[in-house]
Amino acid sequence: MSRSRLAQFGISGFISLLMLLSLATQGCSENKAQTQVVGFPQSFADLAEKVKPAVVNISTTSTVTIPGNPFRHFFGPDQGDQNEPFGDFFKHFNDQTPDRKMKQQSLGSGFIINKDGYIITNNHVVDNADEIKVKLSDGREFKAKVIGRDSKTDLALIKISSTFENLPVLALGDSEKMRVGDWVIAVGNPFGLEQTVTQGIISATGRTIGSGPYDNFLQTDAPINPGNSGGPLVNLKGEVIGINTAIVPGGQGIGFAIPSALAKTITTQLKETGKVVRGWIGVAIQTVTPELAQSFGMKEAKGALVGDVVKGGPAEKAGIRTGDVIVSFDGKNVKTSNDLPRLVAETAVGKSVDIAVIREGKEMHVSVKVEELTEEKIAAQSSAPVESLGMKVGDITPQIRQQLGTTEKTGVVVMNVEQGSLADEAGIQQGDVIKQVNRKDVGNLAEYNAALGRSGKGQPVLLLVKRGKQTFFVTMERQ
Repeated sequence: MSRSRLAQFGISGFISLLMLLSLATQGCSENKAQTQVVGFPQSFADLAEKVKPAVVNISTTSTVTIPGNPFRHFFGPDQGDQNEPFGDFFKHFNDQTPDRKMKQQSLGSGFIINKDGYIITNNHVVDNADEIKVKLSDGREFKAKVIGRDSKTDLALIKISSTFENLPVLALGDSEKMRVGDWVIAVGNPFGLEQTVTQGIISATGRTIGSGPYDNFLQTDAPINPGNSGGPLVNLKGEVIGINTAIVPGGQGIGFAIPSALAKTITTQLKETGKVVRGWIGVAIQTVTPELAQSFGMKEAKGALVGDVVKGGPAEKAGIRTGDVIVSFDGKNVKTSNDLPRLVAETAVGKSVDIAVIREGKEMHVSVKVEELTEEKIAAQSSAPVESLGMKVGDITPQIRQQLGTTEKTGVVVMNVEQGSLADEAGIQQGDVIKQVNRKDVGNLAEYNAALGRSGKGQPVLLLVKRGKQTFFVTMERQ
């Protein structure tokens, strides 16, 4: 081949190569652009326009009592006698000015779920409300009534007391398909600023924030503020995957939403019966730490450790014992102790389920028939029986904290002391908070029972007790 032919071939080949490279680069750019559109929306305007009409503003009016003289409850009726020393002083505090009532207003959010006017919101938005008003995105206002409330999950179902045509609605999506990093928008009424839209991502799933036994929140960095409560957290399809509920005070980009999977179950029951029926098996549980897992012959820390079994309950009838570790319930893995209460609660009453437990390092299966959870059973499960120490103790609930006027959140509170018992002789009093058993911290009733279970009869028990601002040790010997 001549040099001229070689030169001609080289030039044409070089041009062809450039064309191929250009096409390849263009293809990569197009693919990159497509990825960018899918992963990073250029705008949320279309999504917001689709969602906003079904989001409502909720305003409530409630009656609160203002004490006429808050000091009079601290002084007896006989104090204030002018003939007594300091009589005039006590008379001032014993003023019998009557209490007065006043109206209090609050704001929240919600969203319409069907054309009959049913609206999902938070329980705390409508709790104790004398009057509920709902304002639609088009400015129309209507009165609403409560269909049902569930304080344990902070969900409520209300209904507009009118009939409509073409009422905008939002569908509940599948929160279990959401992944960390998925885009979401929040719509609501923060600080009274109607129809506010914010955007962010799912920051975490399955969050436990200490609000109740069924915590399983979605965490998001989409800005949520007071007034957003009850509003929807929406995916890119325009489906509600969460109900905005809580924030971390002082935090930025840390908000929590109730998963739609839970909301579906709760609101369906509220619509049908006005209340929520939950399952119960009668066990008090605690977290399996790595140290406990090793002592129970387990390779990893998982499951829910049974710290106490309610006498006569379904678990006891099935043969479950204190010290068993529940690792599976009705075919679903129990990864942590937080999983079990939710799984049990969501199980139909009367259903017999298979429970896998680890006992003495070996896995075994038992069949338990789920019963309905009632207030009486809650009381039975949340307080230990009066045992050899002669006192009854229970978990420290928010109501108990308020009654005791304490900020203590860990330990167990003494609910009753038998006269002449070991606890009575040791000076234990009703209202005392037990923080340790044999120098081991106890955070709740299950841990308290487990710690006592490790102390045999005839052995001394050392308790760390907190009474008001005073902390002290007492010791007693179990009979």
